[in-house]
Amino acid sequence: MATGKFFKHWPTMLLGIMVAAILLVAVFSYQLNQTESAVVTTFGRPAEVNEPGLHFRWPFPFQKIHRFDHRIRCFEGGAGKLEETMTADGQNILVGIYVNYRISNAEQFFVRLENITKAEDQLNSWMRGYKNAAFGQFRFNQVVNTDPKLMKLNEIQDQIKTRLAESCKNYGLEIVSVGVNSINVPKTISDKVFDRMISERQSVAADFLAEGERRAKEIRIEADTKRAISLADAEAKAKVIRAEGDAEAAKYYAVFKENPELAEFLRKLDSLRLIMKGRTTLVLDTNVAPFDLLKPGSEVLNSVKPAASK
Repeated sequence: MATGKFFKHWPTMLLGIMVAAILLVAVFSYQLNQTESAVVTTFGRPAEVNEPGLHFRWPFPFQKIHRFDHRIRCFEGGAGKLEETMTADGQNILVGIYVNYRISNAEQFFVRLENITKAEDQLNSWMRGYKNAAFGQFRFNQVVNTDPKLMKLNEIQDQIKTRLAESCKNYGLEIVSVGVNSINVPKTISDKVFDRMISERQSVAADFLAEGERRAKEIRIEADTKRAISLADAEAKAKVIRAEGDAEAAKYYAVFKENPELAEFLRKLDSLRLIMKGRTTLVLDTNVAPFDLLKPGSEVLNSVKPAASK
């Protein structure tokens, strides 16, 4: 009978054994992910564990597990993360920075800082101090400017990162990068900044206008010089042509001087050519020059008839 009862309740017993085994595993073991490290304290003495997977432990209060994620975190600062900072030339600006960091040594981090909250409080204090110190070494126009060549933000970020890394190396923290995420100016300064920027742009515009006027003047002078040279050359050529024409005309004037009737006759012929070069019907008195050449018995008709008879 006892054996029969045992086999009758064996599923319940097996289930109880499985539950007890799971509880024992949960109490006496822990598991780490790929992105985690752990600090195991045995009666308060820490020991770091970095290997992912299943690990065994003694239950509390003998041992306690403190887990830390060693992936990169971005921290923008706590109170006062956007506050006034004075530059080397005495100008106030509003600056906010951020820090990318990771836990590089979990045991050292746990001993010195214990948890993320306390770590970021300490990090925030360092950030404020090093930020003010770094910006205090540079002038306002090296921080706020439209000319990239004058900007020194990269040097400022590198300086803050170097100082933070030096301070964090004994706290189990690694500073990956530091950056400036916002730069503003107080209301009392912004108007002066804008006025100065407008003045700089106006100065640049005035330089361009002066250069344009100078170049335009040079072009006008060059064009006037070329025009004067061209006019002088044309005038000289015109004088030569007139002289040649006068020389040719002088030959004809000599002939006309010996025979003025011939000159008058030729003048009348030229006039007739001009007047009657198209199809023209005229009703005029042939006693009026130059139409007197068309009168019967005139020199023109007499000179034409022999030609016609030929």
